Amino acid sequence: MAFNNKKSSTGMTSLASKTLQNSNSSSISRSLAGSVLSQSSSRNQTSGYMETKASNVLKSSKYNTSTKKLAASVLSQSNKLR
Repeated sequence: MAFNNKKSSTGMTSLASKTLQNSNSSSISRSLAGSVLSQSSSRNQTSGYMETKASNVLKSSKYNTSTKKLAASVLSQSNKLR
């Protein structure tokens, strides 16, 4: 299995941290934020489940810009072979 060596940027980890600290954040935002943070300093890769979830967020018009940024970051760190 090929690995994607990308890591979350400091800007994205900051956004993810703020999202998790905000009690008004949606469950989808929190889920994406957790994925972004888990990929900030390890070799973790996005799972197929999270790829689908992030893709659906980007396709939808009901999510805000912050949630879409988190989704894009999650997808950028996905396994290229999947």
